[in-house]
Amino acid sequence: MAFFTHQVTRSLSSTAVRNAAIKHVTVIGGGLMGSGIAQVAATTGHSVVLVDTSEDILKKSTKGIEGSLRRVVKKKFADKPEAGEEFVQKVLKNISTSTDAASVVQKTDLVVEAIVENLKVKQDLFSTLDKVAPQHTIFTSNTSSLPIADIGSSTNRLDRFGGLHFFNPVPMMKLVEVIQAPGTSQQTFDALLDFTKALGKHPVSCKDTPGFIVNRLLVPYLMEAVRLFEKGHGSKEDIDVAMKLGAGYPMGPFELLDYVGLDTSKFIIDGWCEMEPDNPLFSPSPLVNKLVAEGKLGKKSGEGFYKYK
Repeated sequence: MAFFTHQVTRSLSSTAVRNAAIKHVTVIGGGLMGSGIAQVAATTGHSVVLVDTSEDILKKSTKGIEGSLRRVVKKKFADKPEAGEEFVQKVLKNISTSTDAASVVQKTDLVVEAIVENLKVKQDLFSTLDKVAPQHTIFTSNTSSLPIADIGSSTNRLDRFGGLHFFNPVPMMKLVEVIQAPGTSQQTFDALLDFTKALGKHPVSCKDTPGFIVNRLLVPYLMEAVRLFEKGHGSKEDIDVAMKLGAGYPMGPFELLDYVGLDTSKFIIDGWCEMEPDNPLFSPSPLVNKLVAEGKLGKKSGEGFYKYK
């Protein structure tokens, strides 16, 4: 009887996902990624609640969103300032803020988590939200490196749990990786694809493997560039120039590592190495480890492979 009840409940929840368009979105995390996701969702007519731990963070997030919108207005409404102002106010009206995630998710269709890349922190968050969110609500993570299935394992809605990996800066980058974990239902996955298209983005379908598509190709490339440098096979300057002029890349690997943050890259590669220790593509870099230990994290700290002060 318990099995039958579970099957009926799952069927009903999947039907709800299939029949309900995503209108109300909760974005958890008011950093650059979360704010960008909130902005794009609000711009495309969704009702958005941006959640973080303090009002100060949320004020900064809202200010950042308004500044981003005004930069859009300068380009798109250069000759129509009144229309531009109307556009800004219309988008901002679609965004509200809160420090109480558990309360907010009781009336949402979709949760997009964009908080710190820490598995336990994410699991604890979703475990709490799972107890209060409606049955039809879809949970997603914007993680760039952690397995979606591992994050979702703290909930009882694996069929309504997936990944939405946006790219920075979110308002400008067209790509979104839509991740289908082993437990993600086809109805949920289709709903996430539709939502991504509704945002004006281009979705690509991904399985729940380390790094999905972009980072799975990008991070080993970056680490191999570091290994070339570590072995004395090329200077960082020449490697950067070679990839820009020879491969047509807008940034060289060392410039990109500094832009992304060496601590972020180290975190990703360390996590993958732990999952697949025998995979040579996932070997950590002694040089990257040394720079991170010295606090040289890239642009955000003023120095990484290059100096920015």
